[in-house]
Amino acid sequence: MTNAVIVEAVRTPVGKRNGGLSGIHPADLSALVLNELVTRAGVSADAVDDVIWGCVGQVGEQGFDIARTAVLSAGWPETVPGVTVDRQCGSSQQSLNFAVASVMAGHYDVVVAGGVESMSRITMGLSGSVGGSPNGPKFQERYGVDPNQGIGAEMMAEKWGLSRTDVDTFAARSHERAAAAQDAGYFDGQIVAVPNADGTVTKDEGIRRGTTIEKLAGLKTVFKEDGVIHAGNASQISDGAAALLVMSEEAAEKHGLNPIARVHTAAVVGADPVMMLAAPIPATEKVLQRSGLSVSDIGVFEVNEAFAPVPLAWQKELGVADEVLNPNGGAIALGHPLGGSGARILTDLVHHMRRNNIRYGLQTMCEGGGQANATILELVK
Repeated sequence: MTNAVIVEAVRTPVGKRNGGLSGIHPADLSALVLNELVTRAGVSADAVDDVIWGCVGQVGEQGFDIARTAVLSAGWPETVPGVTVDRQCGSSQQSLNFAVASVMAGHYDVVVAGGVESMSRITMGLSGSVGGSPNGPKFQERYGVDPNQGIGAEMMAEKWGLSRTDVDTFAARSHERAAAAQDAGYFDGQIVAVPNADGTVTKDEGIRRGTTIEKLAGLKTVFKEDGVIHAGNASQISDGAAALLVMSEEAAEKHGLNPIARVHTAAVVGADPVMMLAAPIPATEKVLQRSGLSVSDIGVFEVNEAFAPVPLAWQKELGVADEVLNPNGGAIALGHPLGGSGARILTDLVHHMRRNNIRYGLQTMCEGGGQANATILELVK
């Protein structure tokens, strides 16, 4: 069985809601990163066996298998297929895991994994509301509620004893770290500029410099009057796309490419769909057990900041040091373009590992329905 390696990773800037990316059709946004990916790698598009693309709001402009539409919008040969994946917020991380499994099984030699979401153009939850609730009578009989992610975040804060100060401190830290990473130029090498009607978008738009705990303390909670969750300690509504080029080691050698990282181990779990957001904890435990590695072996962790209690509860359970958790900020500062977020984070992760010579990195994300993916990358020397 061959190893699957990542040879290139690229993303758009993350655009804020109704910001610089909002005027661009999500298929065209996807096409932009697809073309940049193969251009940077020096690989012809006709070498790609498949494009596996994450997208949550698969309706309207993001419907009808946007992966295939993106391929055609990119001007790639009609012989290149595409398939769209929905594992909610982890859709494009799942795309990578599917790509890796297919390469290791010998089904593909070269495959693109990634995803897109234009939340400015496709309202969050729209695809789940067309034609009635996705939670039918049997689901209601079993759980008695329609799960709400914000309430799930409040449940996590209560269960793990996280105060308003705890979550606001984490949120301020996310903006501070993202701003520092942007100023240091850490994102520049992974971003493709996006032209729009007003010029070009080259930087992530969501970072709020000077965010403090005191400023966040003035925001009203959204889901519970006496709760802790508000707009400032939750992920931002965003637009963006990202992609990774995955190959067998043999294909990378054939194309004269030096791999950045190999996918060491991947896992996915299901957990309580009502609390919904705690599954990264068992997902991390499972992927570590399967890999034979321990927490101390991992040099950097990325836990998606859907809401601040998610990484904070995860950190309490796993005992991970603060400095290796989301070192360049996360979705609270950078934004969370749902179906594109997994690939956005993976792109930052592989660039961070290469820049700092970190052998192992681990990424995990909470997902709608009470699920989570976890993936361990190993830097290729």
